[in-house]
Amino acid sequence: MFNGLLKCLFRVLFAVLCVEALALGAPRAQLLENPAPGEPLSIPSRPYEVSVRLDVPLALGIALTSAFGVYQYYGMERVSENDVKQKSDLLPWDSPFAGRYSEWATNVSHYSAALAVAPFLLAGYSWYKGDADAYDFGAYGLMLVEAFALQNALNQIVRSSQLWPRPYMYAKEGKGADKAKDARGEAFGSFYSGHASAAFTVAVFTGSWFSEVYPNSSYKPLVWASSFALASGVGALRVVAGKHYPTDVVVGALVGTGISFGILKLHTICKKKVSFAVFPGQIHTILFF
Repeated sequence: MFNGLLKCLFRVLFAVLCVEALALGAPRAQLLENPAPGEPLSIPSRPYEVSVRLDVPLALGIALTSAFGVYQYYGMERVSENDVKQKSDLLPWDSPFAGRYSEWATNVSHYSAALAVAPFLLAGYSWYKGDADAYDFGAYGLMLVEAFALQNALNQIVRSSQLWPRPYMYAKEGKGADKAKDARGEAFGSFYSGHASAAFTVAVFTGSWFSEVYPNSSYKPLVWASSFALASGVGALRVVAGKHYPTDVVVGALVGTGISFGILKLHTICKKKVSFAVFPGQIHTILFF
């Protein structure tokens, strides 16, 4: 367990710091309102900014939260039959889904993880076309990694409370029942959907990137609609698969969306005005005026 926590902490920190190095090391393009004759107009400055003062402590806090989430998640144990929540005790709109299991929907929902590269592909394309620069790519990449790691950590912490089991745990026959017999402790914590949370994190960052880089594009509504439609599809698949209830998916979607907009907003309104200090057992916020 301890080695697993160290690996998790290292991976999160390594991923965040690598992307941050790209963002902080890249020259920032400045907007030239009155360029000299023949001089090309440089890329407009963005409303967000990454900095060592803000993002290193933030990354450390997220990494520590992730380590705690891994500890809680992998420490989950099977719940005895007497302690399992009865189907009648589930929320009225969730109970009809108890006992459901679909292997094909489970597999497809797992393959949907490939959608996580969408923001990076879009950002890379914009960078390649000259519509963005290395700083933009690095900054968005850093914020995406931060949001993704934070939503995953919170999901693991909440799921470890084991509010109610996954739908397939109520299956009496078929593959669902077979899977329930061999289920680990995590199967007793269905609330809330990590897939939905991650999918909506990706959707928000995809739409936000397009809106920032192409503010006048007529395709903005289509990009936002498509992003949220795909994310909703992932959530629906998790319900069909018997992995989550509608409540799990809705809450996961709200958490992923909220965290993503929160991270983006933090880097928008707090640039050069906020710093975090992380000490053992303490997190301090410093405002600059």
